[in-house]
Amino acid sequence: MDVEPYRGELLVYCYRMLGSFHEAEDLVQDTMLRAWKARHRYDPARASVRTWLYRIATNVCLTALEGRARRPLPSGLGTPSEDPGATLTPALGIPWLQPFPDARCEAEVRTDLRLALVAATQLLPPRQRAVLVLREVLEFTAAEVAQQMGTTVAAVNSALQRARTALADAGEAVDVDAQADPGVRAVVERYARAFEAADVPALVRLLTAEAVLEMPPVPLWYRGSRDYGLFMDRVFRMRGAGWGTRSLTANGQPALAAYAPEPGGSGLKLHTVQVFTVTGGLVAHNAVFADPRVLVAFGLPRRISFDEFRRAR
Repeated sequence: MDVEPYRGELLVYCYRMLGSFHEAEDLVQDTMLRAWKARHRYDPARASVRTWLYRIATNVCLTALEGRARRPLPSGLGTPSEDPGATLTPALGIPWLQPFPDARCEAEVRTDLRLALVAATQLLPPRQRAVLVLREVLEFTAAEVAQQMGTTVAAVNSALQRARTALADAGEAVDVDAQADPGVRAVVERYARAFEAADVPALVRLLTAEAVLEMPPVPLWYRGSRDYGLFMDRVFRMRGAGWGTRSLTANGQPALAAYAPEPGGSGLKLHTVQVFTVTGGLVAHNAVFADPRVLVAFGLPRRISFDEFRRAR
């Protein structure tokens, strides 16, 4: 029995359930190990290998989620800050939502992995979360999900309805046919050029009026192009100009790796991964991740020289 072809999609599934890329990797490994140990009990007459693996992965995820707090973004915890000069103290005790590095698995298994949707899904009880993903995203039948979760079809349908209602109340919905606007990357590229030039007015012109900027593990966040711009002005005054960026994608969204200038002009140091939501040709949301574990997941060099940066352009 070859289970390796399913590793990528199981990784995405576990990430949707846990909201953590690193934990998802561990749980996929646990799923594969359990499948190997139980391979002699697998009955192809009762379920396909894929359905059987998802049953194991679901049990692994539900066990891991017992007693766990949800993984939020700062914007899900309270009101925005009105002080662009507020102290940037990380809240390391909060299990923050992490982004998913798109390069780590195939595009066809990353259907609608938007950060906002994953964050909204985290509001659901774990069993509702599993039902929603298994039914709406992975398109298992209600009977298959009932078998995977050891429950009834009626219970699955009820849980799915409650999950849909909760997502609608949060302003989100699963859209398995969602496609990226071809102009979105161009907007983020213009943002990157303005960011590298420390040109705050140019950045602000690329923002919606209610643009959100958040920076886990720092718990504060900002709403509105004015406060966004004031905060970015503070960043450039603190860290100087001469930043570098590299294009990425995360959660099916355009993203940038931002490299800050090192003291003495010796080169550039990896600073953050920034994940963008673009609406109507403008940046509506920028989730900026500074956690070193998140940065490692993207496989980015920690430092680059100015010459390396120029050659890569």
